[in-house]
Amino acid sequence: MAPAAQAPGIRQLVPFAGLSATYFAHIGFFNPYLPLWLKAQGLPIAVISVLVSVQSFTRVFAPYAWGALSDHTGERVKLLRISAAVALVASAGLWIEGSGWWIAFVLLVLFTHTSSMMSLTEAAMAQLVAGDWGRYGKIRLWGSVGFMLTVFAAGAWFEAFGMGAFPGWTAVTLAGVLLCTWWLPNVKEAAHAHSDAPREPIGAALRRPAVRWFFASLLFHVMAHFAIYGFLSLYLDSLGYSKATIGALWAVSVVAEIGWFYLQGRLIGRFPMERWLVICAAVTALRMAITGGLGDSLVALVVAQAIHALTFATHHTACIAMVTTHFPGRLRARGQALFTVTGYGFGGVAGVLAGGAIASRWGFRPMFAAAAVLGLLAWFCATRVQRASS
Repeated sequence: MAPAAQAPGIRQLVPFAGLSATYFAHIGFFNPYLPLWLKAQGLPIAVISVLVSVQSFTRVFAPYAWGALSDHTGERVKLLRISAAVALVASAGLWIEGSGWWIAFVLLVLFTHTSSMMSLTEAAMAQLVAGDWGRYGKIRLWGSVGFMLTVFAAGAWFEAFGMGAFPGWTAVTLAGVLLCTWWLPNVKEAAHAHSDAPREPIGAALRRPAVRWFFASLLFHVMAHFAIYGFLSLYLDSLGYSKATIGALWAVSVVAEIGWFYLQGRLIGRFPMERWLVICAAVTALRMAITGGLGDSLVALVVAQAIHALTFATHHTACIAMVTTHFPGRLRARGQALFTVTGYGFGGVAGVLAGGAIASRWGFRPMFAAAAVLGLLAWFCATRVQRASS
């Protein structure tokens, strides 16, 4: 009998924690404040929604392309370094004054190279932790810490000095990401294309009812969340909240997220992953309803942001577990890429564009009402995942 695989040591896991921290430190300032920076450029909400959707558009094609290349070559670390370097160079374009078309081009190049970084990292990390979701949570919480630090610090900075330094924040945070990719051990995985083992077509996994319902639930769940990701800052700004308060509310969600990731080793095993999908979708519908209906109440907004622990953190871990289960071995990177493409690609594009159209015509509150309905659709599909898996 072959000896049991030894659990990865701290030296193997720390570089992944560092990359997670710096990547989400970049996301923590960039995503919440990009709409406000675009607004400061004098662009209307309809144009802002299109520009914000560029990130989701790149997630339709980039993660799967990078994942397939990674599976073929085994060069995950080298691809991560190339992606980070190109993104840093592309960010220089934000310093150049231009039309919405120029900003769209810069964002397209930048997001094409950053939108796949976490899918490549998650694929490698999922293999490393081998189903130990408590260990996974301990690594992933550092991403939440990085997000919280920059969302709070950037909010205070932009409140005091305005949005002019947004391109500078972009360059500094992407430089940190690039440095951390060089911290990763430069280990090349076996190139799957040349393996002697038979290659399972990905279509076989996609034909399983549980997998199809899972991706449907994922689509609606993430689409609902783009009311938060794309428009929460603009919504709170329209209600008169300061940029520091907006940053603090974003930080509340991340503190809750960190708490979950730290404790999930003791909590996640209480229910099957399929049941967690059902719970998280139901809470998502509640969160969107609270945010849209009680936006004038700071206490209600704090509650809505706090349940991010369920609507994102728990849901994310359940999804990674589902992908790991249904897309093992040589399907791993492509399964992880399909997770990103379906949720944050198609779901993101549809969520931001539809949200922008609703907000422009009827306002932000009806947009959050629509997001609550999407949460209910995600709940319905999640119940079908649970039924198909039983």
